[in-house]
Amino acid sequence: MNTTTGIEDESGPSLGSELRAVVDRYRGWLTVDIAEPPAHPDPDLSALLASPFSSVDDVHDRLSAAETHLRGEGDRRAVFLTVYAAMTARVRTGLTSGVFDDPEWVRQYLVAFAEYYRRALVAFERGERVAPAWRVAFGASRGGETLVIQDALLGINAHIVNDLTFALDDVGVGTGRERDRRHADHLAVNTVLKQLADVVQTTLAEVYAAAGLTEVDELFGRFDERATLVGLRTARAFAWENAVSLADWPRLAPLVRWRVRTVSAGAAYALLAPGLDSTVLEQLVAVERGEPVLAALSGALHRDDAEQPV
Repeated sequence: MNTTTGIEDESGPSLGSELRAVVDRYRGWLTVDIAEPPAHPDPDLSALLASPFSSVDDVHDRLSAAETHLRGEGDRRAVFLTVYAAMTARVRTGLTSGVFDDPEWVRQYLVAFAEYYRRALVAFERGERVAPAWRVAFGASRGGETLVIQDALLGINAHIVNDLTFALDDVGVGTGRERDRRHADHLAVNTVLKQLADVVQTTLAEVYAAAGLTEVDELFGRFDERATLVGLRTARAFAWENAVSLADWPRLAPLVRWRVRTVSAGAAYALLAPGLDSTVLEQLVAVERGEPVLAALSGALHRDDAEQPV
């Protein structure tokens, strides 16, 4: 049985970080064009994601299939799915290894969370309205002008900063001691994901370095400065705080929804705003045009996930 021993409590973004995200959202500076949804939905992708997820295994299997399909089409929306499918596999392993106090609640949590992604992707394919953070993430990645790291971080931001609050609200954060146990499991997910997050950054660095890029450290440093809210622990703490507010003060729901939508959109704009060193950017673009970066990332993540169980 899991305990809170060794799991540090974490806090969400600072007020300054949130205010910067709000400013970025309404200032609206971007360095790439945001593509429109496809003129016609991809029939294979639509069929694959037409029905709600039924289990954690179903989530993993269909996310993996969607990643394979989009990667085969050269669609950069596959990048986030590469990361998401690997993360789902890692947490699924934790469900059977005693990591969580209430694995059934965590299963419900993972499925509810994945449903927000599924519905957003299907809605975008149909040309329907989606949350601003997803509009930026899907549109920028589909436009093909982004870097792999931007595609990954845009998806992580939209899914965690925008979606996780509402998924937690759907499954319930509980009250009293039940809330304490569920929060401990929420934090335990962070511990599980941290192992894979390290793999993601290492893999991205290795993919670029293998192609001869020497400024990888500078690249990650600059993105870290611009994407504070995308850090897994900070973003997940932000979601928990908002879900608690929805549970305890339902009259504040409109304010919470505005906070989530605005901050997640602002973080997305920050990821695509001017400021990245132009020389590094040009080199990365050149690398991606000449190397199968997406395929290398997918292969490395799936390899590492298989070789490094929880």
